[in-house]
Amino acid sequence: MSSKIDPALFGAHEHALDNQACPQCHEGTLTLKHGKRGPFLGCNRYPDCDYIHSLNHNDGHIVKPLGVACPKCENELVLRQGRYGMFIGCSAYPQCQHIESLDAPKEQVEATVSCPECAEGTLTARRSRNGKTFYACNAYPKCKFAVNFPPVVGQCQECGYPLLVEKKHSLACASRGCQTKQEN
Repeated sequence: MSSKIDPALFGAHEHALDNQACPQCHEGTLTLKHGKRGPFLGCNRYPDCDYIHSLNHNDGHIVKPLGVACPKCENELVLRQGRYGMFIGCSAYPQCQHIESLDAPKEQVEATVSCPECAEGTLTARRSRNGKTFYACNAYPKCKFAVNFPPVVGQCQECGYPLLVEKKHSLACASRGCQTKQEN
């Protein structure tokens, strides 16, 4: 059984949006381009015409009203789709810029673990844009100390660094230069 599949079918969707007139300059045509923030339509007369239209819809658009009042302005909170995923925000944006994370970091560190770099701040759990949990000083941007594993109060037996981290059910030095595993 031999079947012939037309290879033009696979590339046809990429050019479905091409050849539309540019709404800004009215001389060029829009072509599909790919950038670091995803696909977009751009004028083929660039740099003379800088018109672009994003094809991604992660601009904070409202997905669903939640029926809960905003703690800052009493307007309704809504579920929004943003650039880094779903989040809860005020429906009165941009007048009220209250936002809440949809899911807090799974591991919470007690605020008693002080920062070994500045000794002023405490280490708190944060989430990167990729969804990974890390622990950073709450005195940021003054102090930029951060570790990728849960911090534990203790002192390194090798170098004397005042913080340990928990790695795969064992403790290790939090110093980048040492990272010696500790005996319990």
